[in-house]
Amino acid sequence: MISSAHARTVANLAAASCLALLLGACGGGLSLPSFSSSQPAPEAEPGTAPEMPASIRADEIVGRWGLASFQNPADRARTEAAARAQCKNPYVIGAGTSGGVVMHLADQATPQELRLKGSPSGKNYIGPSGPTPGEQDREIVSFDGRVMITRFVDKDAATRYGNMVYVRCAPRA
Repeated sequence: MISSAHARTVANLAAASCLALLLGACGGGLSLPSFSSSQPAPEAEPGTAPEMPASIRADEIVGRWGLASFQNPADRARTEAAARAQCKNPYVIGAGTSGGVVMHLADQATPQELRLKGSPSGKNYIGPSGPTPGEQDREIVSFDGRVMITRFVDKDAATRYGNMVYVRCAPRA
């Protein structure tokens, strides 16, 4: 019969051995030589598809815009009028040095150059380089040359900012 002191020691030793094996499996333990001659094939990194061009060109959205937003689609007409009224203090979308546009990302104080990106589904996006749609992208919901409506892809940003309505301001006289 094993005394309780010996049983506790054996249990502690078994727990320590299991923990050492688990840590070793995570790559944090000793590196033991392999007994097999074949090395496992390295995992292939997922390929990124080439960026698709957007059907809207960057020079089409560069300019001065009145800006407002709405959550409820029934408020769209009223919001467009509110955005038009903001032309006395316009939001300026600048031309980027690499062919993109200079705009703000969600929650960023400093504007940066963003790209217009297309997608296989035919949707257009504005965002940093990378997969389309990316978490920082905004989808261009509609664009007719005078009014552009965008919505952030990130659910939290979309909830906070709503549908952004840009109304092109008349050129200065």
